[in-house]
Amino acid sequence: MDERQERNEPSRAIVLRTSGGLSVRLRPRALAVGAACVLIAAAGAVLAIGGGDYPMSPVDVVRTLLGGGSPADVFIVEQVRLPRVLTALAAGAALAFSGAAFQALARNPLGSPDLLGFTQGAAAGALTAIVVGGGAVALAAGAVAGGIATGVVIYLLAWREGLHGGRLVLVGIGVAAILTGINGYLITRTNISDAARAVLWLTGTLDGRGWGDLAPVLTATVVVVPAVLLGCARGLRILEMGDDAATALGVRVQRIRLVLLASAVLLSALAAATTGPVSFVALTAPQLARRLTREPGPNLLPSLCMGAALLVTADLAAQRLIPGHQLPVGVVTGVLGGAYLIWLLATERRTGRL
Repeated sequence: MDERQERNEPSRAIVLRTSGGLSVRLRPRALAVGAACVLIAAAGAVLAIGGGDYPMSPVDVVRTLLGGGSPADVFIVEQVRLPRVLTALAAGAALAFSGAAFQALARNPLGSPDLLGFTQGAAAGALTAIVVGGGAVALAAGAVAGGIATGVVIYLLAWREGLHGGRLVLVGIGVAAILTGINGYLITRTNISDAARAVLWLTGTLDGRGWGDLAPVLTATVVVVPAVLLGCARGLRILEMGDDAATALGVRVQRIRLVLLASAVLLSALAAATTGPVSFVALTAPQLARRLTREPGPNLLPSLCMGAALLVTADLAAQRLIPGHQLPVGVVTGVLGGAYLIWLLATERRTGRL
């Protein structure tokens, strides 16, 4: 949603200057929203670690994380539950960051890897790996390859003297529709056990995630996010004024868009490879962050914190909603995200922007 159409003015920034001539702009409301999301994510993580067949109180969980606890507590926390929770945090952060990047590229609140075909591309790669009989490593590699290949195809089809947000959305929706049909066909080519495995993965799940599953998405997030923030943050703020104004101010518009697109595709593909194509986190987290911060621009860092909090709390709800049975986390995010999407479309239509 364009900030010029918001009723609330953005808060004043606090500018910190270093001795080396660098300056950092801090906005108190954005900092407060990010801090609140971090606290919610931490609380959700502690509760998620303490749940299950071997219950632990929050005090016991914190004590174990700090190096105390019994041998049984240490094993349960470090080897069974902590990898799953950290995977939820890292994947949620990666999805939300990629969603904020896509929405900045498309200048559209519906810009999201869920709707633009990138997660469908990752799913196609993973399903191909399942059809040919690959294991978990092949599935993850196929998901990454499918997501990146889809990004290349969408970029080439949407490019015409530049990457325009409207073309990106339209091409992405078309590619998503094609890939949905391909994915349905791939499922029919597998045996029953592999088809059940594929459907569970396509729903989005964190069940059984270990340290090996966490490493790729966490590494990419730690490397890509600071690189984008340091290299593109200023240009993204100027791009809010339009391409002509940004070009006149010396911003390399197409270069920033290419870097942003590549980063978003990589993060969404790795997140999908880790958890499956968990839906709607990439769509809702940036919008919620922007509404709460009331700040212009893509709100990349608040979105990242919001995504981590959303996915870990959704996984906690998936474990607790039905006693004795764990839902795939994608079921919870799909229901809540779908309701949010309907509300967002109704709001856009009511205000005359749709």
